[in-house]
Amino acid sequence: MNFAAANFKKLLLPIALALLMGGAGAALIWFTNQTLVASNARLKTITDERGQAKGRLARISEEEREVAERIEVYRRLRELNIIGKERRLDWADSIQRIRLSREMLDVRYRIEPQKVLSSIAAKPGKVDFNVSTMTLELALLHEGDLLGFLDDLREAGNAYVSVRRCSVTRARSGAAPIGASILLPRLRAECRIDLITVIDTGAKS
Repeated sequence: MNFAAANFKKLLLPIALALLMGGAGAALIWFTNQTLVASNARLKTITDERGQAKGRLARISEEEREVAERIEVYRRLRELNIIGKERRLDWADSIQRIRLSREMLDVRYRIEPQKVLSSIAAKPGKVDFNVSTMTLELALLHEGDLLGFLDDLREAGNAYVSVRRCSVTRARSGAAPIGASILLPRLRAECRIDLITVIDTGAKS
């Protein structure tokens, strides 16, 4: 028995060291697992943040593209003088100028009071599309006179020209004065035309 007790005392230190090393190993494994879990969590957070950043960047790029497109449309409308209040005097001047340049004998028109065609919500105000409908009567030598007149009216700007309808009929025949060199119109056209202007109520004047 004395021998067994003596041997047991000798084994106490190795057993204690073995237990200590086992505990240290278990602690190391636990710490490693916790570090791995934390690293995976950080990696997931970084990945999510990167994905969100890419999404925000894509939205910003899309918004910038939309803004650029709207600016280009606005610039074109500005060049055509479509933005702003109706320009009845400018329209009258344009019609008179076209009549003279094309040597048209009879041009009559009447412009109805302006009304709102459509309103679109915007920031900070809204965008109103206003329409002034014009009834136009023309004496024509041929159909090309009508097409040329409408093209010139569009090129004159001051409004977006939308032709609702045009009807062309044969004019009443009449005898030209003896010795007259002028050609008498053979056709008459009657058109309903919308002159559309745009007002941004939120824009600074």
